[in-house]
Amino acid sequence: MNRLAHETSPYLLQHADNPVDWWPWSAEAFAEARRTNRPVLLSVGYSSCHWCHVMAHESFEDEATAGYLNEHFVSVKVDREERPDVDAVYMEAVQAATGHGGWPMTVFLTPDAEPFYFGTYYPPAPRHGMPSFRQVLEGVQQAWTTRRDEVGEVAGKIVRDLAQREIVRQAAEAPGEQELAQALLGLTREYDPQRGGFGGAPKFPPSMVLEFLLRHHARTGAEGALQMAVDTGERMARGGIYDQLGGGFARYSVDRDWVVPHFEKMLYDNALLCRVYAHLWRATGSDLARRVALETADFLVRELRTPEGGFASALDADSDDGTGRHVEGAYYVWTPAQLRDVLGDDAELAAQYFGVTEEGTFEHGQSVLRLPQTEGVFDAEKIASVRRRLFDARARRPAPGRDDKIVAAWNGLAVAALAETGAYFGRPDLVEAALGAADLLVRVHLDEHARLARTSKDGRVGPNAGVLEDYGDVAEGFLALASVTGEGVWLDFAGLLLDQVLARFTDPETGALFDTASDAERLIRRPQDPTDNAAPSGWTAATGALLGYAAHTGSEAHRVAAERALGVVKTLGPRVPRFIGWGLAVAEALLDGPREVAVVGPGPDDERTAALHRTALLGAAPGAVVACGTPDGDEFPLLAGRTLIDGAPAAYVCRGFVCDLPVTDPEALRAKLV
Repeated sequence: MNRLAHETSPYLLQHADNPVDWWPWSAEAFAEARRTNRPVLLSVGYSSCHWCHVMAHESFEDEATAGYLNEHFVSVKVDREERPDVDAVYMEAVQAATGHGGWPMTVFLTPDAEPFYFGTYYPPAPRHGMPSFRQVLEGVQQAWTTRRDEVGEVAGKIVRDLAQREIVRQAAEAPGEQELAQALLGLTREYDPQRGGFGGAPKFPPSMVLEFLLRHHARTGAEGALQMAVDTGERMARGGIYDQLGGGFARYSVDRDWVVPHFEKMLYDNALLCRVYAHLWRATGSDLARRVALETADFLVRELRTPEGGFASALDADSDDGTGRHVEGAYYVWTPAQLRDVLGDDAELAAQYFGVTEEGTFEHGQSVLRLPQTEGVFDAEKIASVRRRLFDARARRPAPGRDDKIVAAWNGLAVAALAETGAYFGRPDLVEAALGAADLLVRVHLDEHARLARTSKDGRVGPNAGVLEDYGDVAEGFLALASVTGEGVWLDFAGLLLDQVLARFTDPETGALFDTASDAERLIRRPQDPTDNAAPSGWTAATGALLGYAAHTGSEAHRVAAERALGVVKTLGPRVPRFIGWGLAVAEALLDGPREVAVVGPGPDDERTAALHRTALLGAAPGAVVACGTPDGDEFPLLAGRTLIDGAPAAYVCRGFVCDLPVTDPEALRAKLV
């Protein structure tokens, strides 16, 4: 009996009709394994994972394979986005055993959840040096029945080895000037000056590193840091990784030149990049950065917002190519003939502008749209017409599938991005979208004990507890919303979440942070990873929010917790700066203060107050926090004792327990925030 039909995960629901007798991750599944004396097949993936779909079609939809699984194994299916803790623990084991990892992840466990054999994708027949999935199943089953003692010894050794593995020991104090300068030097060595970005193919958008570079430039004036951020932002925005018609970014580029993406679009990537480009515009005034920030924000609202007001997790890479076959990139790519069908005489202009060739830049003579021309003049109205017509024609194609699951952490990232982008560019609709998502997180995900649920779907909360990144990213989103809206309730909600971080996720002896709470389900190892990968780690996300909250409230406990947690950045920053980018950005904020800005005025509709408030939000000082309200308002601690100056709205800037004289002129305020 397949038990996935009532799950909230779209990925699990995709497997609800498989002939495999799937169980969700549960104590009952392992009890069944003990009762029947069978090993557990743990299969981990996510809904927009291309090779997860391939393996599902080849193996899990195959009656013969399913029959063998049902006879000899207890099969457990996990959505890594719902259970990042389960994914992290067993991915660590896979990587330790094989030297690599990825999804789908295939792990064989004892009934006590101890892993003893590992892999990722397995084909239905042997190829490229890989055994078939059936061969793997038969080999594992034979080992389980004939060499049980050996299997037990292997599993026990793996668990002991994992228990003895430590993260890099964190330093006793936060990083200083020297460590951040070393991190910048390390990034410079890995930078690709011809193409932007860091390292070779596949090339991922380095969102959090770009935030560090922008903050480092703001604090120190280092032109090299700004240039790396500007050039990388432009190369990505002109590349195929950026959707030139609809806005938004694909997951990564398969090549070094940002030409051909892996076409899935993730909420976390687009939330992070929307915010990066808004900050890039703030630093440079770049028209390109402004356009990309707004188009990405519009993509989030148009294509990922759910009826409940939250933001869906992802769009698939694959879609119907018009023949009934699901093909990667089918929704996004074009041939010259397709351009002619839509544009007629304008097709040649479009092909030149978007780099569409007869040979193609992708597969089968198809091209990914990009902006390869850096010289020459194009008629802006004509290009706008071409883009609009192509967008409308593309909308008539079968759309990629959408994972409608609401992940708390990623919605927190979206709240921060949309709130700031809306404030910067005078788009109150984007701020309203951020408020809608924040409201959903409070109504559905947050319980009466201030504990977060990881996911929801269709307004129904999921069964899994929030992990550290949920608390950190949602708190970050609420803090951004508080600064933008002047509504102190969002600061209060952030405080509730961060109190949970202090009480349930922090090691009181060392100040280190764990990915799961002290009272969470016990796995074979309590996951703990400070490195930033596709999104900020829970460790660095929580650290940034703790520091911002401390700046808002003066809380010594939250500031000390942030400083202690930043010790890991002092250790890792100079060594692996590409993988601790948000941690480095938070360290920049600590070195800068961060600055505290209180804007007081007679009311929210006062134009002079609004001008000061917007100037404060546009200040590039790293991690600066902004409170806006009426004199002696009780919305924010920073407003206490603040008065108008000769009846005029005023801004107060404090830093390191020292406050400047208040100013009433936006230009004077701007000068204090550089």
